[in-house]
Amino acid sequence: MVFETFTTANTVLLWSAFGIAFVMGAVVNKTNWCTMGAVSDLVNIGDTGRWRSWLFAIVIAITGVIVIEKLGLISLDTNPSKPPYRTSTFAWFEYIFGGLLFGIGMTFGSGCGNKTLIRIGGGNIKSLFVLLVMGFFAYWMIIGFDAKTLYGTIFHPWTSKISMAMSSNQDLGSIVQRALDGKSNISAVDLRLYIGGGIAALTLIYVIKSRDFFGKFDNILGGLIVGLAVVGMWYVTGIAKVNAFDVFDEKKEIVSIADYVKKTNWDEKYQSDDRTEKSDPKAIRPDSAQIVVGPQAMTFISPSGWLWNLGLGSVQKKDTPVSALINIPVMLLFGIIVGSFFWALLSRSFRIEWFASFKDFFTHIIAGVLMGVGGVLAVGCTVGQGITGISTLAIGSFLAFISIVIGSTLTMKIQLYKMVYEEAGFGTVFATALADVRLLPKSFKKLESI
Repeated sequence: MVFETFTTANTVLLWSAFGIAFVMGAVVNKTNWCTMGAVSDLVNIGDTGRWRSWLFAIVIAITGVIVIEKLGLISLDTNPSKPPYRTSTFAWFEYIFGGLLFGIGMTFGSGCGNKTLIRIGGGNIKSLFVLLVMGFFAYWMIIGFDAKTLYGTIFHPWTSKISMAMSSNQDLGSIVQRALDGKSNISAVDLRLYIGGGIAALTLIYVIKSRDFFGKFDNILGGLIVGLAVVGMWYVTGIAKVNAFDVFDEKKEIVSIADYVKKTNWDEKYQSDDRTEKSDPKAIRPDSAQIVVGPQAMTFISPSGWLWNLGLGSVQKKDTPVSALINIPVMLLFGIIVGSFFWALLSRSFRIEWFASFKDFFTHIIAGVLMGVGGVLAVGCTVGQGITGISTLAIGSFLAFISIVIGSTLTMKIQLYKMVYEEAGFGTVFATALADVRLLPKSFKKLESI
């Protein structure tokens, strides 16, 4: 899909992202599709319906990505994704620690990043506070203040030292291709097709074996639409190119949106002070929101940060048009909220919900902090890593997904045991919860199962 101007391409991409997110927001609200709810159902009542629906979305996403990459419609290798799921830097500690923080946070906040937006659309004011706090800390982690980020100050100086520099990208296809070391002519794309196809097939068998999944149509519909939304975003953002005129070389070039934004010598631009000599270094556009371009799918932590960038940027960068601060992540966020609001009105389920107590308020604020920091460290949330990242077959995404589930499960177990055994110490409750999820031997379990 080649556009004649960047403005046209940008407009189409922004509204496409909004449209896809709108449909997803409406369907997720209608079906009560929720990743935290999936973990809660599984842990507390043994119902696997929503858990299998989450896995079904993963199956759809993996299948879609390996097929459109095999067909050559998009390439997340030559045109890296945002976030860079397949990066060769394997930040294993950040995936684990960030995932655990996010899992704890989403349990405190009664929902993940996606569910927070859905609840806002349904009238939940508590979730609006969670979004604002989560967004503030995501902004501080990603963009920062006075060129200083929370991530760069607190985490990167030491987490970078224990991260692994891999000899290939971290997706399963590239890892296996590297392991073969030239002994086979199979490409990473083909290997991803075989490996991803196998994972998707085995997961699908597990999903459809249970009446918990098929017993409720909403499980099928929710998982299907969420998975298709992820694939749809990869496709739309991955195929877009611009037929741009290069002023210096006096010729037209078909370039990706990301390449167009990074260069300044095009005939259509926001900048007025372009390079005057070919020897001058290439400049980056001053509108920081526009650097978030290229192939990207559903993720909801960075959008909350870019929402703060939209608000702060419109005040601080008065010479920059607001349109330059609106990017795909922001449109995804708006789309989910508006789609959820639409269904809430249609179904007459819109209800204003406020905090029950100060403790409830404090818990949700802590949830926002943990999700904002943890989500950035883990490079995504239950959708951003748990579906979108896994669709790229990046091992970091699998690790973050597992960590989020463990963090949420342990938090639920601890809350439940503390509710029943009020006199029990935290150490006893924590050890029992770890034993319940088989992270410690059963001998460490000091309390009766609930």
